[in-house]
Amino acid sequence: MALFVVIGHDGPTGTERRNQHREAHVAFIEALDKAGRIQFAGPIKSDDGSASVGVVILLEAESLEEARKTAHEDPYVMGGVYDILTVSPIRKVFPKS
Repeated sequence: MALFVVIGHDGPTGTERRNQHREAHVAFIEALDKAGRIQFAGPIKSDDGSASVGVVILLEAESLEEARKTAHEDPYVMGGVYDILTVSPIRKVFPKS
């Protein structure tokens, strides 16, 4: 499997939509984690740390197409939380272990 970085940046209604879709999003990410496909997942926080304003996920997939398909199945993506979503191949260099 290859490694991909998924980065999402919330739109103007991100907080509201995030609250509406949180339970389904968490279940979706937990299923990917249980399948061994998540190396890291967490929210991007506002400068003061008080709110989530995006996401970074390091996802394992067979191809870029599969990674994009998986990212677009996330309830946050389907629910319109993010205005910007990118999925790109990435290579882990550090930590070495």
